Amino acid sequence: MPGAEVSEAYPLLRYHLGWVDQQGGPLDTSVTQGKALRPTLCLFACEALADDYSKALPAAAAVELIHNFSLIHDDIQDQDVKRRHQPTVWRLWGIPKALWAGNAMQCTGDLALLDEAGQEIAPATVLQVSAILTESYLEMIQGQCLDLDFESRTDIRSEDYLYMIACKTGALIRCALEIGAILATEDAATVRAFAEFGDHLGQVFQIRDDYLGIWGDQDTLGKAVGGDIRRRKKSYPVVFALERASGRAMDDLLRIYGQEELEEDDVQRVLAVLDEVGSQENSQLVTEAAAARALEALKPVSLPQWAQTEAEELVDFLARREY
Repeated sequence: MPGAEVSEAYPLLRYHLGWVDQQGGPLDTSVTQGKALRPTLCLFACEALADDYSKALPAAAAVELIHNFSLIHDDIQDQDVKRRHQPTVWRLWGIPKALWAGNAMQCTGDLALLDEAGQEIAPATVLQVSAILTESYLEMIQGQCLDLDFESRTDIRSEDYLYMIACKTGALIRCALEIGAILATEDAATVRAFAEFGDHLGQVFQIRDDYLGIWGDQDTLGKAVGGDIRRRKKSYPVVFALERASGRAMDDLLRIYGQEELEEDDVQRVLAVLDEVGSQENSQLVTEAAAARALEALKPVSLPQWAQTEAEELVDFLARREY
């Protein structure tokens, strides 16, 4: 049983997951809970290949808990004060408590995966998926470090950005699909196809996320829009502009992103440059190209019709979502 120190973290975890309010009371979870994309992908892969998702339930829970540990820490690093229409954990309880809440969420995720041993899964397979999960969130942490490092740099190119998001976002999405497939089949080619599907899906998700972070609706998203520009994040639209801008537009970008803090006039100038070089349109084109590659990755796999339809609908939703 966990000690008192660990159990103290549970109210913060429940709050972050959107189950309760700050006082532990009930909430409208349709508003405060996340998309649950990663656990859904894990269950989808398992059911599509084995016609039964139940054996992947512990793994799906583990992936979601690991994802949420990263969000708690991410909110601290980015100084975000709102997530899912609610104040962030660090904003309510302070950075020290938010840090150990994130750590506790990570440990809970690791433990949840071990419940696969009770699903008639071979011990060697449990160890295999545990290693995949750990390696994936190590990649995720590396991607977050790169994201922070890129804030102070203006020499970031598309290939740098794509590597960063492959780690930061793609690793855990790939992991969810790969683990779901492993728990359903021993066919290595099928597992690879689902992992590749996840790699491309990660690009779709993150580039669209970058788009929404600049041009999305704040009320729909449940968090502030424009924060990525203020924090000098090298999101895809900005990286595209750094590669395409010239003359005064390029001079302005280099000047603005060379500052420690951005004023509102700086943000508006960046938005104007993004418009000048066509960043908004290009971001959507690149997202749709990644979506096409994602579906292409699944073509070698013989899926039931319902699974093929759901995969297509999911990819289309992620490429065009508004939240």
